[in-house]
Amino acid sequence: MWPEYPNPSTVAEVDDRRRRARLRETGLAHGCGRAQLIVLRGSVIPLIVVVLFALYLSVDVAPERARLARTEPSVLPIAGPSEPQASDTAVFDLVGLGVLDATQTARALPSLSRLGSVWAVRYDNAGIDTKVIADLIVKVTSAAKAPNVILAGHSMGGVIALEIAEHLHIESTRRVVGVILDCTPVDLHAVRAESRDQGENLLRWTGWVPGARESRLLRMMVELYARHERFTGGRYWIRGDRFFAALSEVMRDKILNTDAASNGLIEAQFKAIVAGGAVDDLRTLAAPANGKPRPAIVYIRPRDAYRDPIVDVEYSHRALVERVGGVDGTLLVVTTRNTRHANPIQQPEEYNTVIERQIVPFIRLVQREAAASNSAAGR
Repeated sequence: MWPEYPNPSTVAEVDDRRRRARLRETGLAHGCGRAQLIVLRGSVIPLIVVVLFALYLSVDVAPERARLARTEPSVLPIAGPSEPQASDTAVFDLVGLGVLDATQTARALPSLSRLGSVWAVRYDNAGIDTKVIADLIVKVTSAAKAPNVILAGHSMGGVIALEIAEHLHIESTRRVVGVILDCTPVDLHAVRAESRDQGENLLRWTGWVPGARESRLLRMMVELYARHERFTGGRYWIRGDRFFAALSEVMRDKILNTDAASNGLIEAQFKAIVAGGAVDDLRTLAAPANGKPRPAIVYIRPRDAYRDPIVDVEYSHRALVERVGGVDGTLLVVTTRNTRHANPIQQPEEYNTVIERQIVPFIRLVQREAAASNSAAGR
């Protein structure tokens, strides 16, 4: 009789059961109940989150924080005065929300040189201190022997320009000849609802997310969302080619560009609008101070208010009339046909035309009237 051999498949199955039993006896979870096993497995997720957060702080936030700590505000020369009579005046250009340096904007407006030598203000990426900028302007104009100052602010840059003008008007020996406001929101109510909501969301994020002021990752997400209409063709799908084009633009202009405004600077710029100090600054500038006459105020806006999708220019227009307009006021409102929201780089021809034909004559007229008034008072 032939001997009986065990079935190979049966032997393999028994060996497999023995291996699993052995693993249970010697494994990490041996002796743990079901609840303990769930807790053990669940602890892996927080560990992963902690590791990712540490990488976020060390790779994304820390290098940017170190870079931004080295920045400081500055003023950069753009052009000399184009007319001898303007040699005693310096014009300083300031840009709006999300932009760091006014150099390109100032170069797009060569007509400003008819008012004086032209300078571009470069903000401090760590934030905005208008007193520091005002003191810097005093130093520059003293060295250039230019006692007269004109400030030109685009969008939110006009809010900063008004605050600097108040410092110069009250606290310095410089005479503020004029302040040019390009689609400037005089307070938060002048910002259209969608843009206002985006700014308030930014403040909330930077208030409670660690590193939000320096994070390039969060900045990239915000900038992509601001451009989402370019690459979304509906509610649930994305055009890949357009998405990567927008991503490339954001990386080039906002993330890898060291001249792009930081999250912290954008926060400081928006807070300047929230504080609503522009109206008080206008009130101060509407009266003479320390023997210096009140400056001319110019407001540039689209004739069709709805061409500006960010600022309710009609609201700011009315507020300016109330503060510095009227029969004895020093306000000029310039309406344009083709411009949108503070875009002199995109519409340089129209901007330079209104500066040449309307703003330069108006500011010179205010200057002559102030000089005549001072001369009469001296007699």
